[in-house]
Amino acid sequence: MVSKTEKIMSIAQNRGFFYPSGEIYSVKAGFWTYGHLGTLLKQKWERLWRKTFLGLNSNYYEIDDVNILTKEVFESSGHLKNFNDPLVECTKCKFRFRADQYVEDETGKETEGLTTTQLDELIEKSKLKCPECGSQLGKTKLFNMMFELKVGATGKDIMYLRPETAQSPYLSFKRQFMSLREKLPMGLAVIGKAFRNEISPRQGFFRLREFTQAELQIFFDPDKIDECENWNKIKDYKLRTFLVADRKSKKINERTPAQLNKRKVPKFYLYHLVQVQKFYLDILKIPKNNFRFRELSEKERAFYNKIHFDVELNLETLGGFKEVAGVHFRGNHDLGGHQAGSKTKLEVVVDGKRFVPHVLELSFGVDRNIWALLDLFFKEEKERNLFTFPHSLSPIDVAIFPLLKKDNLPKIAKEIFDGLKKDFKCSYDETGSIGKMYRRMDEVGCSIMITVDHESLKNKTVTIRDRDSMKQTRIKIKDLKEKISDLFEGKIKFNKTGKSVK
Repeated sequence: MVSKTEKIMSIAQNRGFFYPSGEIYSVKAGFWTYGHLGTLLKQKWERLWRKTFLGLNSNYYEIDDVNILTKEVFESSGHLKNFNDPLVECTKCKFRFRADQYVEDETGKETEGLTTTQLDELIEKSKLKCPECGSQLGKTKLFNMMFELKVGATGKDIMYLRPETAQSPYLSFKRQFMSLREKLPMGLAVIGKAFRNEISPRQGFFRLREFTQAELQIFFDPDKIDECENWNKIKDYKLRTFLVADRKSKKINERTPAQLNKRKVPKFYLYHLVQVQKFYLDILKIPKNNFRFRELSEKERAFYNKIHFDVELNLETLGGFKEVAGVHFRGNHDLGGHQAGSKTKLEVVVDGKRFVPHVLELSFGVDRNIWALLDLFFKEEKERNLFTFPHSLSPIDVAIFPLLKKDNLPKIAKEIFDGLKKDFKCSYDETGSIGKMYRRMDEVGCSIMITVDHESLKNKTVTIRDRDSMKQTRIKIKDLKEKISDLFEGKIKFNKTGKSVK
């Protein structure tokens, strides 16, 4: 039986969402190319992300930096010392893989925060052997995931591909703070590439060696962390939380910011937590029951994170809730580290007070979010497979077809295509029967399909078809742009676009 993952992967690779990079040679795990549809879907997700999070404050901006940074940056950030994954090697065949992932897969036990010694104890207790040849495993060691580069003609200058986009806002902080009139809070966002030399990338498109992050680093006065200008608007909003205290019951509980504030979660943090949940539920239209904030314990989170909630989505293809984003209160670890390493003062003076700003980080794995959309909006019906993306995410907005390749129908269909393509992402097709053309567009998640038929010649009307319900209405060609716009903006329902066609 073909699994859901295999079905999605087949559509993704055959229709142009994504496929292995350089596949005409040899495929290396963890590297993927976005095809035309995947690029459109990714761009739409990023556009919604920018609109949502840069719109939270007039002092939140996006910057764009290089992917290669000096060794000193990562010495100060702690990556060269601490950016490690646990590696275990077979004593016989020398196969290498991540110890924590293997233990989780084989035992079902959570391994986040465990030391190499604790992992070795679990491997021994569970009598785990090499998954390739069944031989004894060696001791678990830490493996640094940084990609090292030799820069220049001599090869003596060592630099690194950035393992996260976060360092760029920290390095830019002083200059941007001065440029933006020395105001806090100040947000610096980056949507860009990051690189991690994963030991054994798994889960197909979900864990990559080269990937895209969307991150917002918010610099603020630590004395104001429990202040929130819009507190009364959000204090009773219900957040879907899975706290450390909920782990025994394994139950997601709805808690308000007011309730969490009593648990010492500060208001400034909670305000942004609410905005993240609204992004997923209201804008991306993720089903409520598939979303949760998972609190990480002090043992599980990075030592510099004071508060850490992961955004997790329940993905059938990956067997449960998986991390796609996170909200992290990082304190002054980042600016403090770069101030010490660079010998450059990164303190600020605001309202007569001198301090090193603290950082609240909103971090999203873009590629993981794309896979999550494919998983959550994939639907199988008796006669078709389709993606039921919200209109705002559909890679193709409108498809236009002539019913037949004769009688002047293609000419009218192409005129409609030319009239709509400036306002919508459109596709034109005249190859195959109308049923097959519908199915192709259903399969890639196209929202609306327009068919030109012989009645179009008589009264200048066309049928438009809704992807999800497959219902059709008939409307005038001159009203297409207005009706489709109103439909996408939620001003009208599909059955109000025109006269129903049976």
